[in-house]
Amino acid sequence: MATVSELYEARVRDGLLAPDAAQRGVLPALDRLVRELGAAPAPQPPQKSGWLSKLIGGGQPAAAAPALKGVYLWGGVGRGKSMLMDLVMDAAPLSAKRRVHFHEFMQEVQTALEAVRKTGQQDAVRPVAKDIAQKVRLLCFDEMQITDIADAMIVGRLFQILMEEGVTVVTTSNRVPEDLYKNGLNRQLFLPFIGLLRERMEVIELVSATDHRQNRDEGGQVWFSPADSIAHGHLDAIWREETSGAPASPLILEVKGRKVELPRHVGRIARASFWDLCAKPLGPADYLAVAEALDLLFIDGIPRLSQSNYNEAKRFVTLIDALYEARVRLIASAADDPERLYAEGEGAFEFERTASRLREMRDADWGRA
Repeated sequence: MATVSELYEARVRDGLLAPDAAQRGVLPALDRLVRELGAAPAPQPPQKSGWLSKLIGGGQPAAAAPALKGVYLWGGVGRGKSMLMDLVMDAAPLSAKRRVHFHEFMQEVQTALEAVRKTGQQDAVRPVAKDIAQKVRLLCFDEMQITDIADAMIVGRLFQILMEEGVTVVTTSNRVPEDLYKNGLNRQLFLPFIGLLRERMEVIELVSATDHRQNRDEGGQVWFSPADSIAHGHLDAIWREETSGAPASPLILEVKGRKVELPRHVGRIARASFWDLCAKPLGPADYLAVAEALDLLFIDGIPRLSQSNYNEAKRFVTLIDALYEARVRLIASAADDPERLYAEGEGAFEFERTASRLREMRDADWGRA
């Protein structure tokens, strides 16, 4: 198997990556992790212990090997963190590995916890964590950020059990661990998780002056500002072209017993206003369902974002994360360019990542790979 460094240099030679000294500085730590993953013993199957094991449905599992020291890679938007993590996934010499957006993973965990609690078990975290550990030895999380108190209250114990069960973690984030869940409710209960990250992961800052997303060539216009009648007319024209003038109907998605409705859709193309999508009490599961159902989404009238519409802005960030991970194309009208939509106030820092993703989604080839 090639090392992460070898994969990186091959992509540079092929013109797929621009060489970056900061990225190269991270490669030795990633090579170390991949090398140790290759040398670690494979997990053993459950040990049989005669007729009693058959009666109770199998033997006792062998003791898990301790997790290797993972990597927590943080830094500014567009610096190549996700790309480097993808190289780890490509280089890791094992099949029991998974790359997932952190929002999506935590939504899966919350769903699994709910199912376990319905069986009457009071300690739901342990069986959920052990089930995950039986399936993967390497978990790669993109964009770790914790803003939900429900996630904050269980993530520490979840990760502790995963690591005890031999799961090695690699994650990217825009924040240093000490800034996760900053100013969150009951944050003192979250602090042990920060200590766990520091103890069990190599924390590396990716310091680069280059935002590689903004250096990409843009294709045809898909972002129109300001969101006036002219912009609306452009979206109408593109909508007619993309749908071949076919009549539209509402798209109704069932998510955990509730309905998520987008006013207009034709096939896997849909159109909604910012308020249709972000003024309602929707969450990650709803936006993941939207992203899964579509190849192209039109959003009309994205406003300026600030403390005055903080909840709507937070939902918009979650929506864009879901669209980005699913590579859904986006065409939108907005009050301003992405970088100027959320200029100041609580949430402005987090929005830098969203603005960078929106900039990347304007590329002509976005979503068509």
